Amino acid sequence: MKSVFLGMLICLSCAGRAEDEGAALLHHAIHCLAAKKFLPPSKMAEGTFGYLLDEKSYPGEKMLYVVEYPKPARRDGLVFTIFVADHDAHRNFNIQNNARFTASKDSDEGVSFANPPLGGLWTQEHLVSAIKQIEKQPTVVLPMKNLLEIDPSVSCEGYTDPQPKPAAK
Repeated sequence: MKSVFLGMLICLSCAGRAEDEGAALLHHAIHCLAAKKFLPPSKMAEGTFGYLLDEKSYPGEKMLYVVEYPKPARRDGLVFTIFVADHDAHRNFNIQNNARFTASKDSDEGVSFANPPLGGLWTQEHLVSAIKQIEKQPTVVLPMKNLLEIDPSVSCEGYTDPQPKPAAK
């Protein structure tokens, strides 16, 4: 009986740590989305978000899907793909894709995009899958006023960042 209780306790503590890591990743990712101006301007005091951590699609890498819902009904929103990399005590968030979506009964997948996301069909299928999984989870409501506070252990990059010019030969 003691071993069953101990096993249950270990499982609960692991699940709690995974949830804590996901919440921390989400908060830092949203900070980066705000800092890089990917989130639309809003007069709302709070933002409603969902997320999914994917460590399978790209072996050896962490990818975080983040959805920002402008309304509680969760019928539409913005979805982002963010790669997360740890370097010593530093964490890098690299925003690689974003798309505006709407729940749609007319679409085979149940989701339609205002403009097709970058990356083709494979990327679109993964975004749709992530959106559907995120819809089944509770949302996270965060105050918008603190999103631009700087955390020195986090760096933010985005595909819209200026690229260095190649060196002249």
